[in-house]
Formats: sequence, structure tokens, C-alpha cells
Amino acid sequence: MQLKKSKIIFTTAYRDYAVDGFKLEAVDYLLKPIAYDRFLEAIKKVDSTDKVEIISTFMFVRSDRKMVKVDFEHIFYVESLSDYVKIITTDNTIITRETITNLEEKLNKNFIRIHRSYLVPLNKITSYTNEFIEINKKALPISRSYKESVLQKLAQV
Repeated sequence: MQLKKSKIIFTTAYRDYAVDGFKLEAVDYLLKPIAYDRFLEAIKKVDSTDKVEIISTFMFVRSDRKMVKVDFEHIFYVESLSDYVKIITTDNTIITRETITNLEEKLNKNFIRIHRSYLVPLNKITSYTNEFIEINKKALPISRSYKESVLQKLAQV
């Protein structure tokens, strides 16, 4: 079996780590703020036959008449409230007029839908049973329709 080597482009505000990045054989090292043409230049360095995956670590949602940045790492869970969604984070609760399906598309692959009303990050799960997932001492239900896929995904982690 031959392992395929990942190609990494660092995007950071810290120029001090550029040498370390290239020691790790990074394709490129981009300093923030990143100009769009510089970003494209870095992408072109990746062989065109390789799949390029851009993984975001945050999103912006409208809340209280402004766009609020939400870091994925700070999310405990997302709860649907009919026409609104409540995002519970380490710092606060953000309520936005979005659908949970739209947020599910924005969140990265480290989030899982456990119920028609709940999305959770895999790394925040502290325990689980066949019926509940516990995050930050709060039990969230696993619905029957999501049960099989949730338990399968958790078994792979």
C-alpha cells in the first residue's frame, strides 16, 4: 500500500514560523492578510492532479443586525429553534435566523448531525449512549433516524 503525501499551504499572521513550515515541506507559507492573487499562486504550486481541499475554521452569521464570527473550535453544539438557530459556544450563545441545514453545510466534517434539531462537534463529545450524547454536562438526544449513522461515525473516531 502506498501512502499519498499531503500537501500543505500554511496561512498565518506569524512570519516567525515560515522556516519551520518549509522544514515540514509545506508547499507555501502565506502571511495574513492574504492577497487573492498570492493565494492563487500558492494553489498553482500544488500539482493539478491533486485534490485541493480548503478547510475553514470559522464562519460568520448574522446576529443582532451584525455579522458575528464564530470559531468552529468554540462551538459546543448547534440547536434548531424553528426559524432560528442557537449556537452554543464556550463564550456565549448566538441566535441567528438560519436553518440548521445551511449551518451544517458551512461547518466542517468534524461536526455531526445527531437529531433534526442538533449538530455537535465530534471533539466536544464527552460520552454517549445509544440515546444521548453528552457535551459540557448537557445530554443531547440522538434521534432514531440519525442513530445508525451517528453510532457508526462515533465507532470510527
